[in-house]
Amino acid sequence: MVENSELRKAGLKVTLPRVKILQLLDAAESRHMSAEDVYKSLMESGEDVGLATVYRVLTQFESAGLVVRHNFDGGHAVFELGDGDHHDHMVCVDTGEVIEFVDKEIEELQHTIAKRHGFDLVDHNLVLYVKKKEK
Repeated sequence: MVENSELRKAGLKVTLPRVKILQLLDAAESRHMSAEDVYKSLMESGEDVGLATVYRVLTQFESAGLVVRHNFDGGHAVFELGDGDHHDHMVCVDTGEVIEFVDKEIEELQHTIAKRHGFDLVDHNLVLYVKKKEK
């Protein structure tokens, strides 16, 4: 099972809650899920995993590099699998929808700006807060 090897590779013991949560995140329609979203999905599928366990497992996954935590719109944390592919985010301020995007020009411009100020860019996290255009 892929989930078992991913957990072991991350240095985590294979437990049923960890496997179920990792499977859920991997199969989820939405790449960005809050702990409450994960908990509700587990309950709907008949899994008996408590909310405190979900929070604990997600925090362990974050420490192990399996998931990335984002704090969009006022500190509401959402998690996504840490697949290693860099991307930026747009968050709709009306609906909370999270849109992932990659833009080569933005990536290059960030490096240019850092160099202009005497720095090398080592990492960044870009979130654009957006509204749908009025027609």
